[in-house]
Amino acid sequence: MSVTASQVQGAVQTLTQSSDTLFLLLGAIMVFLMHAGFAFLEVGTVRQKNQVNALVKIIADFGISAIAYFFIGYWVAYGGTFLADANTLSQGNGYELVKFFFLLTFAAAIPAIVSGGIAERARFYPVLIATFFTVGLVYPLFEGIIWNGNFGIQAWFEGQFGAGFHDFAGSVVVHGVGGWIALVAVLFLGMRKGRVRAGKHTNFAPSNIPFLALGAWILCVGWFGFNVMSAQTLNGISGLVAMNSLMAMAGGIVAALVAGKNDPGFIHNGPLAGLVAVCAGSDLMHPIGALVTGLIAGVLFVYLFTYLQNKTKIDDVLGVWPLHGLCGAWGGIAAGIFGQSALGGLGGVSLSVQILGTLMGISVALIGAVLVYGAIHKASGLRLSEEDEFNGADLAIHKISATNME
Repeated sequence: MSVTASQVQGAVQTLTQSSDTLFLLLGAIMVFLMHAGFAFLEVGTVRQKNQVNALVKIIADFGISAIAYFFIGYWVAYGGTFLADANTLSQGNGYELVKFFFLLTFAAAIPAIVSGGIAERARFYPVLIATFFTVGLVYPLFEGIIWNGNFGIQAWFEGQFGAGFHDFAGSVVVHGVGGWIALVAVLFLGMRKGRVRAGKHTNFAPSNIPFLALGAWILCVGWFGFNVMSAQTLNGISGLVAMNSLMAMAGGIVAALVAGKNDPGFIHNGPLAGLVAVCAGSDLMHPIGALVTGLIAGVLFVYLFTYLQNKTKIDDVLGVWPLHGLCGAWGGIAAGIFGQSALGGLGGVSLSVQILGTLMGISVALIGAVLVYGAIHKASGLRLSEEDEFNGADLAIHKISATNME
């Protein structure tokens, strides 16, 4: 029985489609697992009376995010819906469905980031309502501009500067936007009770360093799915992305180790700072450029978080604004620096555009967050009562503590 050229071509196409679908599905699962990392990082950082709430918030936020992104967010960003019949949706091995799952895990990172900043004093359901609107409208607005060319802004950048805004895996699109949204939410909520005593700032020690460390490790492992599998096809996979992620992570660790003076909280957040910063240019930079990017991000996180906690009224429990917001912004700019061919990068990137695009992402996040959290703050309030905050969110909201004290 002879095999025709068209049959061979069809078989190759089917194999390619199924391989790409599996590749992206594995990436989606890895990034989905990162949400466990967000959860345990928060559990280990907050006081024991708020540990259950930390766990419940992350998984509840993911459920709300899935609904918001399925019905609204994906349409806002990419113009696609899932109203067709199942036969149509499953064409091409269901690649588009898996792509949605992958992009959803990115979108759901927004409330997971915010959760760490507003921990220990936020009401439960108002925060879930905010999640619906930030994931359904605010985040996908900027996502669509950068990753789908909406509103012609990327085309304008290319026409004016010769290059569009480059953010391969979301330093600005995901982390920057999430971090700056978190800043607004933190400001609306105010400081936790007991943070200032006798006119001096008091820092609450992490409740469980092993859980904090576990969260950081899960995030570090999942990040290689976050970055490498942002290629979205097997054909687009790049070992350079993996190497740059590794080097930026190492740079963040070393910087936090030195700048943080052996503090375990800083050391375990250091690699996350480096990974946040390298997302944007991980497909462009030379590994040494990625290392420098990570080193700077680690130092930025340690010093800015220390300053916020000791000198300001910004009570960001996990330091998500310096970690995601500021290191994410640094990552967008770093892609424009270390992506240049003169510094060993692959080129094709404009520093001016990287700065403008980063500022645009910050603006969208700030304006969107003020509208969403401001409206909820006015309508129902965002903060627990003083008594509930004192007793802890676990008992006040969920009627159970993390450990049986009997």
